[in-house]
Parts: sequence; C-alpha cells; structure tokens
Amino acid sequence: MVTKTVEVINSQGMHMRPAGELAKEMKKFEDCTVMLKCGDKTAKASAVMQIMAAGIKCGSKVEITAEGKNEQAALDKAVEMFESGFGE
Repeated sequence: MVTKTVEVINSQGMHMRPAGELAKEMKKFEDCTVMLKCGDKTAKASAVMQIMAAGIKCGSKVEITAEGKNEQAALDKAVEMFESGFGE
C-alpha cells in the first residue's frame, strides 16, 4: 500500500468534471483500489458519486491511498491529476 497527501488547488474543488476525470483514470487500474480520505470522509477514487458526496473543496487536504497491482503507478497518476488542478 502506498499513500500521499495532496491539496486540492482547483477553485471549484472536486465537482462533477474533475471527479469524472479522476474516476475514469482510476478505473484503468483494474486490480488496484484507490481511496481518497478528506477529513472524516472516504471515497473510492473510481466512483464519481462517492467523490462528489465527500464534498472535497479547494484547499482541502486529501490523502490518496492505493493498494494492489500497479499501486505506485495509480497513486502517481492520481497525484499528478490533483497537482495539475485537473486542467482548471
């Protein structure tokens, strides 16, 4: 299992578009479970509605955890997406 904490930098937080992009990318890592933890809420990174329900806002600290096959690659991709602000 690998973990890294990132800060949400896109001004609108994790709304539908970035949540959808993240879920789409994380689904490519079929044998790896990627989880997001923000405060007391957790969400599967491949589940758009879970990400949205977590209410992750700009400036929030998010702990990303990946476990399974290609876990480091999955974590690296998720971190890259958060650090780029999902292109916003």
